[in-house]
Amino acid sequence: MKNEIITLDEKTIRDRIVLLRGQKVLLDYDLAEIYGYSTKAFNQQVKNNIEKFDEDFMFQLTHDEYENLRSKFLTSSLESNYGGRRYMPYAFTEQGIYMLMTVLKGEMAIRQSKMLIRIFKAMKDYIEYNAIPYAEQIMQLSLQTNENTKAIKRIEKTMVTKNELKSIMKSFTEKQIQKEFLIYNNQSVEADIAYQEIYKLAKKSIYIIDNYISLKTLILLKETANKDIIIFSDNTGNHLRLDEYDDFKNEYPNTNIDFINTNDIIHDRYIILDYKKKSERIYHCGASSKDAGKKVTTITEINDKEVFHPLIDSLLTNSKLILN
Repeated sequence: MKNEIITLDEKTIRDRIVLLRGQKVLLDYDLAEIYGYSTKAFNQQVKNNIEKFDEDFMFQLTHDEYENLRSKFLTSSLESNYGGRRYMPYAFTEQGIYMLMTVLKGEMAIRQSKMLIRIFKAMKDYIEYNAIPYAEQIMQLSLQTNENTKAIKRIEKTMVTKNELKSIMKSFTEKQIQKEFLIYNNQSVEADIAYQEIYKLAKKSIYIIDNYISLKTLILLKETANKDIIIFSDNTGNHLRLDEYDDFKNEYPNTNIDFINTNDIIHDRYIILDYKKKSERIYHCGASSKDAGKKVTTITEINDKEVFHPLIDSLLTNSKLILN
């Protein structure tokens, strides 16, 4: 059963975060209050999805650990929350809090999860920017970062969908440029958003190498007005027709697109932003933009951009693609 009022503010939550087994954790009854559950109902939700919570996500306190915490935090909520329980509390690590997002559904769960993740992140930032001279804490931060990376991989293996995690992970990536996209099958909308987000990064030009194009390929470019856009393609299967391109130009006159043949030498798909400019970025695409989202696919940024310059220079000398 859920409560309607969340009584813990950010400062109170910070005070409830404790160090156990070398990790910063929150106990089950504090998390229950944060998410608006009774402790019993909260733990039942976790129990119903116990396969998602490995030992590095959640563990049960020993009697000695609990007594040690109680002796350190005499004025905390430990005593009042443990009273009447027949078992020791459970502790949830930062990775476990990520996973709670896939178990506790709804707008409140998203809001509270984002708050928790920001609190944990702020605590790490404080250590980094204030250079706390404690080697053990700095080493623990390094180990924790490594564990976070491993945890995210484990989350993917449990088939947690991108939609369930993206609200939390956005807290970490919202100030960065995303370098990789993982798109699951039957997520065409998510695929379209991924391509459009990449195109928005372009300042001067967008080059697309893709032999399989269609009207959808053009539609994804409709918000890129006044950019130098070239699509390198043999238009395999003749999916894009001249009349469709003419209709697109009439509707989006400020989005100018040129077409150049690849001469049947390209297999993979690529997006090149701001070619040979300081802001240049190159992405390798596992699927054509017209088909992305039908099956699991990835889009990955390429670091060694200069390797591709001779290929692109050669493509630029090819003849124009004539649409039928």
